[in-house]
Amino acid sequence: MDKSAKLSELVRLGSQLNTIQDLDMLLEKILYEARRFVNADAGTIYVKNSDHLVFTHTQNDTLTKKLPSGEKLIYNIFKVPINLKSISGYVASTGEILNIPDVYNIPEKSPYTFDPTFDRISEYKTQSMLTIPLKSSRGDMLGVLQVINALDSDNRVTAFKKDDELYVEHFASTASIILQRAQMTRTLLLRMIAMAELRDPKETGAHVNRVASFSVELYERWARYKSIPEYEIDLTKDYLRMASMLHDVGKVGISDLILKKPARFTEEEYEIMKTHTYIGARLLKDKYSEFDEIAQTVALTHHENYDGTGYPGHIDIDTGKPLIKDSKGKAAGLKGEEIPIYGRIVALADVYDALMSIRVYKEAWSEKDTLKEIKDLSGKKFDPDIVDCFFESLNVLKSISSRYREKD
Repeated sequence: MDKSAKLSELVRLGSQLNTIQDLDMLLEKILYEARRFVNADAGTIYVKNSDHLVFTHTQNDTLTKKLPSGEKLIYNIFKVPINLKSISGYVASTGEILNIPDVYNIPEKSPYTFDPTFDRISEYKTQSMLTIPLKSSRGDMLGVLQVINALDSDNRVTAFKKDDELYVEHFASTASIILQRAQMTRTLLLRMIAMAELRDPKETGAHVNRVASFSVELYERWARYKSIPEYEIDLTKDYLRMASMLHDVGKVGISDLILKKPARFTEEEYEIMKTHTYIGARLLKDKYSEFDEIAQTVALTHHENYDGTGYPGHIDIDTGKPLIKDSKGKAAGLKGEEIPIYGRIVALADVYDALMSIRVYKEAWSEKDTLKEIKDLSGKKFDPDIVDCFFESLNVLKSISSRYREKD
């Protein structure tokens, strides 16, 4: 690709990134496109949090090729102090770009060193590394982008070129502005969740992040089985992750006497609690985008059961009155594929997290009991196809749980 073509590609990538709303989806895309632009085998992104960098996303083509088809890399989230001792910490501290031809031969006079722990554990060999700061429009440090092991035309590891620095720096500058916007969107969503948490202690930021991340993983696997085009999968993942975070937003309309009751509900209280589904849908009624559409669908249908025994069923969301009645005169539940796929997915994601979490009226279930319950409810509460996707994705779901732990 000549210089003119690369500049055109940078403009195209900037426009493409601007269409992504969710923070995690954006970070994945930034890392992928930066790697593709300089033909890098691997890469990582660190996001600044106070005086640390948090390792949030990683990609590695060599290691991914060793996995069974459809599987993903499992990695731990960790923090790196922002100081001069590590490569990423140095870049975050100084705002400088580091282009290192061989991380195992860094000059002794350099203040930073390379930590080979990951290489030893994964049996991967890191060699060349290009590390770029991600800065806001005001020059504030947002994080660090790191691309690893440049590959030549014969797929041999080589050093990153001087031109690679310029292009990735330009790309990082554009990406940082879009990243700042996505961080603001995530912050607004979490503030909405924090408001709900004041009403319902179960609605924590960790809980909604877990449910949202579970939902995206389940959707991605289901969509690939259904041969949904890749561009559509990416677009839906972006919307679904944010929409899933708002699955219980309707609880803001439920009395504290019910939400904060330290015991199980009476039948009457349970009927009131059920209304949070269509209260949430009512809050999201004015739909201006596909995100609004998915968010309303999730809020309304994530308590429907596959066998038709869930709620709120066929109702008018404005009045709460049944549109179709069952034998008892109540709203008939949606059944099977009457339930939108987003509702079927979030239903399982929400229950999985609830069972594995402590509640005021129960202890956390063991993993064994939780998995048995989900398997037993296949075809009853849950879509059997989504249950299959759940068990196939279990290792990734467990890593998500460890990533979004409740604060002490």
